[in-house]
Amino acid sequence: MCSFCSFKCCFVFFNLLFLVSGVALIAIGVKEHSTYLLLGTFLMQSLSKIAIVLIAVGVAITLVSLLGHLGAFFNNRSMVSSFVCILVIIIILEVVTGAAFYFIGKKTVLAKLKSFDIKIPNVIHDFSPEKRQAIDEVQQKFKCCGADGPGDWSTSVSWTNHDAVPDSCCVVKSEHCGENKENAHSKGCVKNIALFMMKNLLWVAIVCVVLGISEILGVLVGVCFSMSMKQKSYENMS
Repeated sequence: MCSFCSFKCCFVFFNLLFLVSGVALIAIGVKEHSTYLLLGTFLMQSLSKIAIVLIAVGVAITLVSLLGHLGAFFNNRSMVSSFVCILVIIIILEVVTGAAFYFIGKKTVLAKLKSFDIKIPNVIHDFSPEKRQAIDEVQQKFKCCGADGPGDWSTSVSWTNHDAVPDSCCVVKSEHCGENKENAHSKGCVKNIALFMMKNLLWVAIVCVVLGISEILGVLVGVCFSMSMKQKSYENMS
């Protein structure tokens, strides 16, 4: 009886970590979806898919975790066994995906980050009408000005007042505040956007480490819990 309770408590604990990891991925995805959507418009790339993938993975993990919690609550061996089997499949898929990302996707992500150094200056230089709202929103959200700094606006083709910067560059935004360049943020958007992307990757990596540990331990404890339930049912029959 004591071993059964111990396995059950451990199972619930590691499954709770699993649940928290899933909710964390959903939270990161929802929180940053609008930002990725904005950057996608700004850079003409489908960056919002990153947030959608995070939300989808988080939802799947949360649902699987709830299955495990229900199995533990009702002492249902079938539910716990199903949870363990699904978790094993998820671990295998994660290992395959992780290996593919390391050998293939890693270069793609680094190339995408490096492409910001080229694309953002071009966007600022062209300052095309269809992107002006996105440019203003990016500069306000990331508290930046130009690609590498306020000086980029002095060489922009479509920005006619080269002695000023857009009002969205200002530390404290007000009408015509950009006419004085001293009011503008000193940092460029390339550095701030790259920093934002790296911070997000770091948070996702931390969640994935916690997720991986909870998954492996969850499988081991789940197997022990399932076996202890089977043993307990035999004892009740005898």
